[in-house]
Amino acid sequence: MYISITGLKPKSFLGFLRFWTLAIPSYRQAETAKGNLHSSVKRIKGYQCTLTAWESREMMLGFMRSGAHLKAMQAFHKIATGKTYGYEAEVIPDWNEAFSLLETKGKNY
Repeated sequence: MYISITGLKPKSFLGFLRFWTLAIPSYRQAETAKGNLHSSVKRIKGYQCTLTAWESREMMLGFMRSGAHLKAMQAFHKIATGKTYGYEAEVIPDWNEAFSLLETKGKNY
């Protein structure tokens, strides 16, 4: 199973508004995407975080490169900063573990 953790911080008030207009459709897409096993969101330390689990990395990449998520990625650098981290696992981490991994191993954007 492939785990994907994302934490984003909007850059401004307008970025915050634009973030939500993109994040909601993207999250809905994730919930129904082929291969998605788990989707959850949480605000932690000012980050808007997502935690998803996928049957495989390839299925996650298929989701990531299509639809609302692709549109959100194309706007990302204009509206937010953040981190992402993905890895293979046997179990879905709880939010404490997920955010710790994001902070220590996440790639900055």
